Amino acid sequence: MQRLILLRHGKAERESLSGDDHARRLTPRGRRDALEAGQRLTEMGFTPDLALVSDAARTRETWESLKPVCDACQVRFDGDLYHAEAQTVLDRVRDVAGQAGTVLVVGHNPGLHELVLRLLIEGGASGDLLNTARSRFPTSAAAVFLFDGQGRPVYDGLMMPPRGGYD
Repeated sequence: MQRLILLRHGKAERESLSGDDHARRLTPRGRRDALEAGQRLTEMGFTPDLALVSDAARTRETWESLKPVCDACQVRFDGDLYHAEAQTVLDRVRDVAGQAGTVLVVGHNPGLHELVLRLLIEGGASGDLLNTARSRFPTSAAAVFLFDGQGRPVYDGLMMPPRGGYD
């Protein structure tokens, strides 16, 4: 793996009809923002070969919104990514690192946000960048990292949607 993209799911309803958090779906804004995030990543040259997607409804729907810009990408839905801690996400990524040049993870906070901060710190990111990343990692935000020959992360991009979404 040369590049890792961490993408938080799109804006979701506050609760599902069943009351089950796992079943929460995207709002119309969440679907639009997810598509816009995918388009922006593509415009920046960040097209994944493999997507690891939490099996929650909102992450699956985020993936469905991304498919038009990731049509050649292989996808794997993974129940262990549902509200996974940073280390679990990283372990899943390492499991597939030899199978793709660019891996996309569609997941949840706080685990994704914690992993973004961890990789920024490991990669020696500037204080300004760390402060920006610490302040928030909202829905449809993405962080992109390259990995050097020793497997160390190098910051390659941080995409934050404007407050209120891409509308």
